[in-house]
Amino acid sequence: MKRLSQLLAMTKVGLALVFLIGAGVSNTAQAQSYKIKAGDSLQIEVLEDPSLSRSVLVLPDGQFSFPYVGEVRAAGRSVGAIKSELANGLAPNFAVAPTVHVSVGELAEVAPLTPAVEIPYGIFAMGEINNPGRLDVSPRESITLLQALAQAGGFTPYAATKRIQLRRPDPKTGQEKVYTFNFETGGGISGATKLIQGDVLVVPERKLFE
Repeated sequence: MKRLSQLLAMTKVGLALVFLIGAGVSNTAQAQSYKIKAGDSLQIEVLEDPSLSRSVLVLPDGQFSFPYVGEVRAAGRSVGAIKSELANGLAPNFAVAPTVHVSVGELAEVAPLTPAVEIPYGIFAMGEINNPGRLDVSPRESITLLQALAQAGGFTPYAATKRIQLRRPDPKTGQEKVYTFNFETGGGISGATKLIQGDVLVVPERKLFE
């Protein structure tokens, strides 16, 4: 029984080590495949000359400067490619090829997404209505004929509510089409008709015996 417990304990330890080693390999692979961007900070170590070890910032043009090597293009490249270029550039200054380590210190800050600016479209109301003029409608919303009449303040006492007009240009021909709406009976087009950019509502004046 004691032997079985020892075997189980050793198995758990072995599995834990395999997991940790696997995670380390995965993280290393991700780091090696990461493409450097402008704004990233790189940690560079030269084992043979610690005075050369430093943190460098990848500038907006995608480069950084390093002693004895000059300008190094970094943006779009992996840390392995940077390591090789630095080692080759430093080699003439050492008796043997220097040992260079490169890692990403801090990632460039990602600018927050700017919300899209919504440009309202215009619906127009005129005639015997309390607040004639332009009604601005959000692109994310819609407005019906009845809603537009309500937002325009409703009718004046002289409004011919039985023959309200919706004037809408035909996008194909450019000719204006006129639709009628009877507020009293609901006749003509529906009061739930969705209005679109450029629609004009006209509320005529009531006739003498209308």
